[in-house]
Amino acid sequence: MSSESARISSEAPGNRDPGSTSTAPGRARIAVGLLAAPDLPAEVAESLAPELSMRLNELYPEVEWAVPLEIDGLVVPPTSTTELIDAAHERLLGQDWELALALTDLPLRVGRRTVVAHASPTHRVAVISLPGLGPARLRPKALETAIGMVRVLTGEAAGAESGDGEGSARRTRMRRRLVELADLADQDPTRGPTGLAALSRGGRLRLLIGMVRANRPWRLAVRLYRALVAALAVAAFALVTPDLWRISASLGTVRLAAIGILAIAFTVLSLIGAHGLWERRGASKAEDQVLLFNAATAATLLLGVLSLYLALFLFSLAGAGLLITPDLLSKELSSDVSLADYASLAWLATSLAMIGGALGAGLETAEAVREAAYAYRPEEQRADEGLE
Repeated sequence: MSSESARISSEAPGNRDPGSTSTAPGRARIAVGLLAAPDLPAEVAESLAPELSMRLNELYPEVEWAVPLEIDGLVVPPTSTTELIDAAHERLLGQDWELALALTDLPLRVGRRTVVAHASPTHRVAVISLPGLGPARLRPKALETAIGMVRVLTGEAAGAESGDGEGSARRTRMRRRLVELADLADQDPTRGPTGLAALSRGGRLRLLIGMVRANRPWRLAVRLYRALVAALAVAAFALVTPDLWRISASLGTVRLAAIGILAIAFTVLSLIGAHGLWERRGASKAEDQVLLFNAATAATLLLGVLSLYLALFLFSLAGAGLLITPDLLSKELSSDVSLADYASLAWLATSLAMIGGALGAGLETAEAVREAAYAYRPEEQRADEGLE
């Protein structure tokens, strides 16, 4: 954290100090913390904060928007995008904001791509790179990108256009999520429902689904290179091992399902534990917010691992069909074989492969795993293409 950090609270209408509890009657309040690095980002942010507050209040009047501004570089460059996200997330929790936008003069890279902006709905944080916006019309571009990132963080696709009916339904869903997000963050954990009881309420569940959908968890399997290589190696070994052929035929559906569930759970827990993805409760953190964050993280990882499991099952089934002839398998099992026997073998091989993949996931870099859970939207264009 920069030792020269300074804090500015924007006093524009709808943009009060984050500690303020004053809101318009009947309107929930959402604070979007704007974190700007010193120099150029700070200059842009000083005019961006009131404009962003005004635009958000115009677009979504069902809630009251506040955009408190802090001048802080957050990290010491050079740094990675994930470190910026993590630093902004820590500040969000400390200030009790609902969302956070970090404005930086550093280039953003996600994997091998240079991007303009990067968002993590589960962390409720987005980072915008001013160099990526290009030299011209910097403030208007920053404003539009910030609005788009707010849409991503609330689980709504940024910049999506559709017909009147579908567009109206999308706006209704988003506004409902905004009210739910504000209610969740403002709820006093010493009163009313908390924990699993609160998450089970329809509003919390809809918000969780929106966050997970924005994360596109199926992309997780593509990012886990080491885990995927380890899983494929174990699957290939299982397919050419006659002892496993006999074991798969003797297990039955219930035991195969139990092994599969344990393998998936082990993989998810390995990813969470090895890379510190679980948010801990603290005195300054509302229990419901921590629960929602952890639920979104777990759901993202679970769906991503399930996608990987399905892909491995199809690979194993195809491999078994190509490598093992019915006569050979029938001879080994001492009985006639059917597609069910091949499916059982593929099922067992996939479960064992997932366990091997979990061990490989422990070797993944934390950056690769965390980026796998981050969402990309139209704002994340290549910086070298520029924005007109």
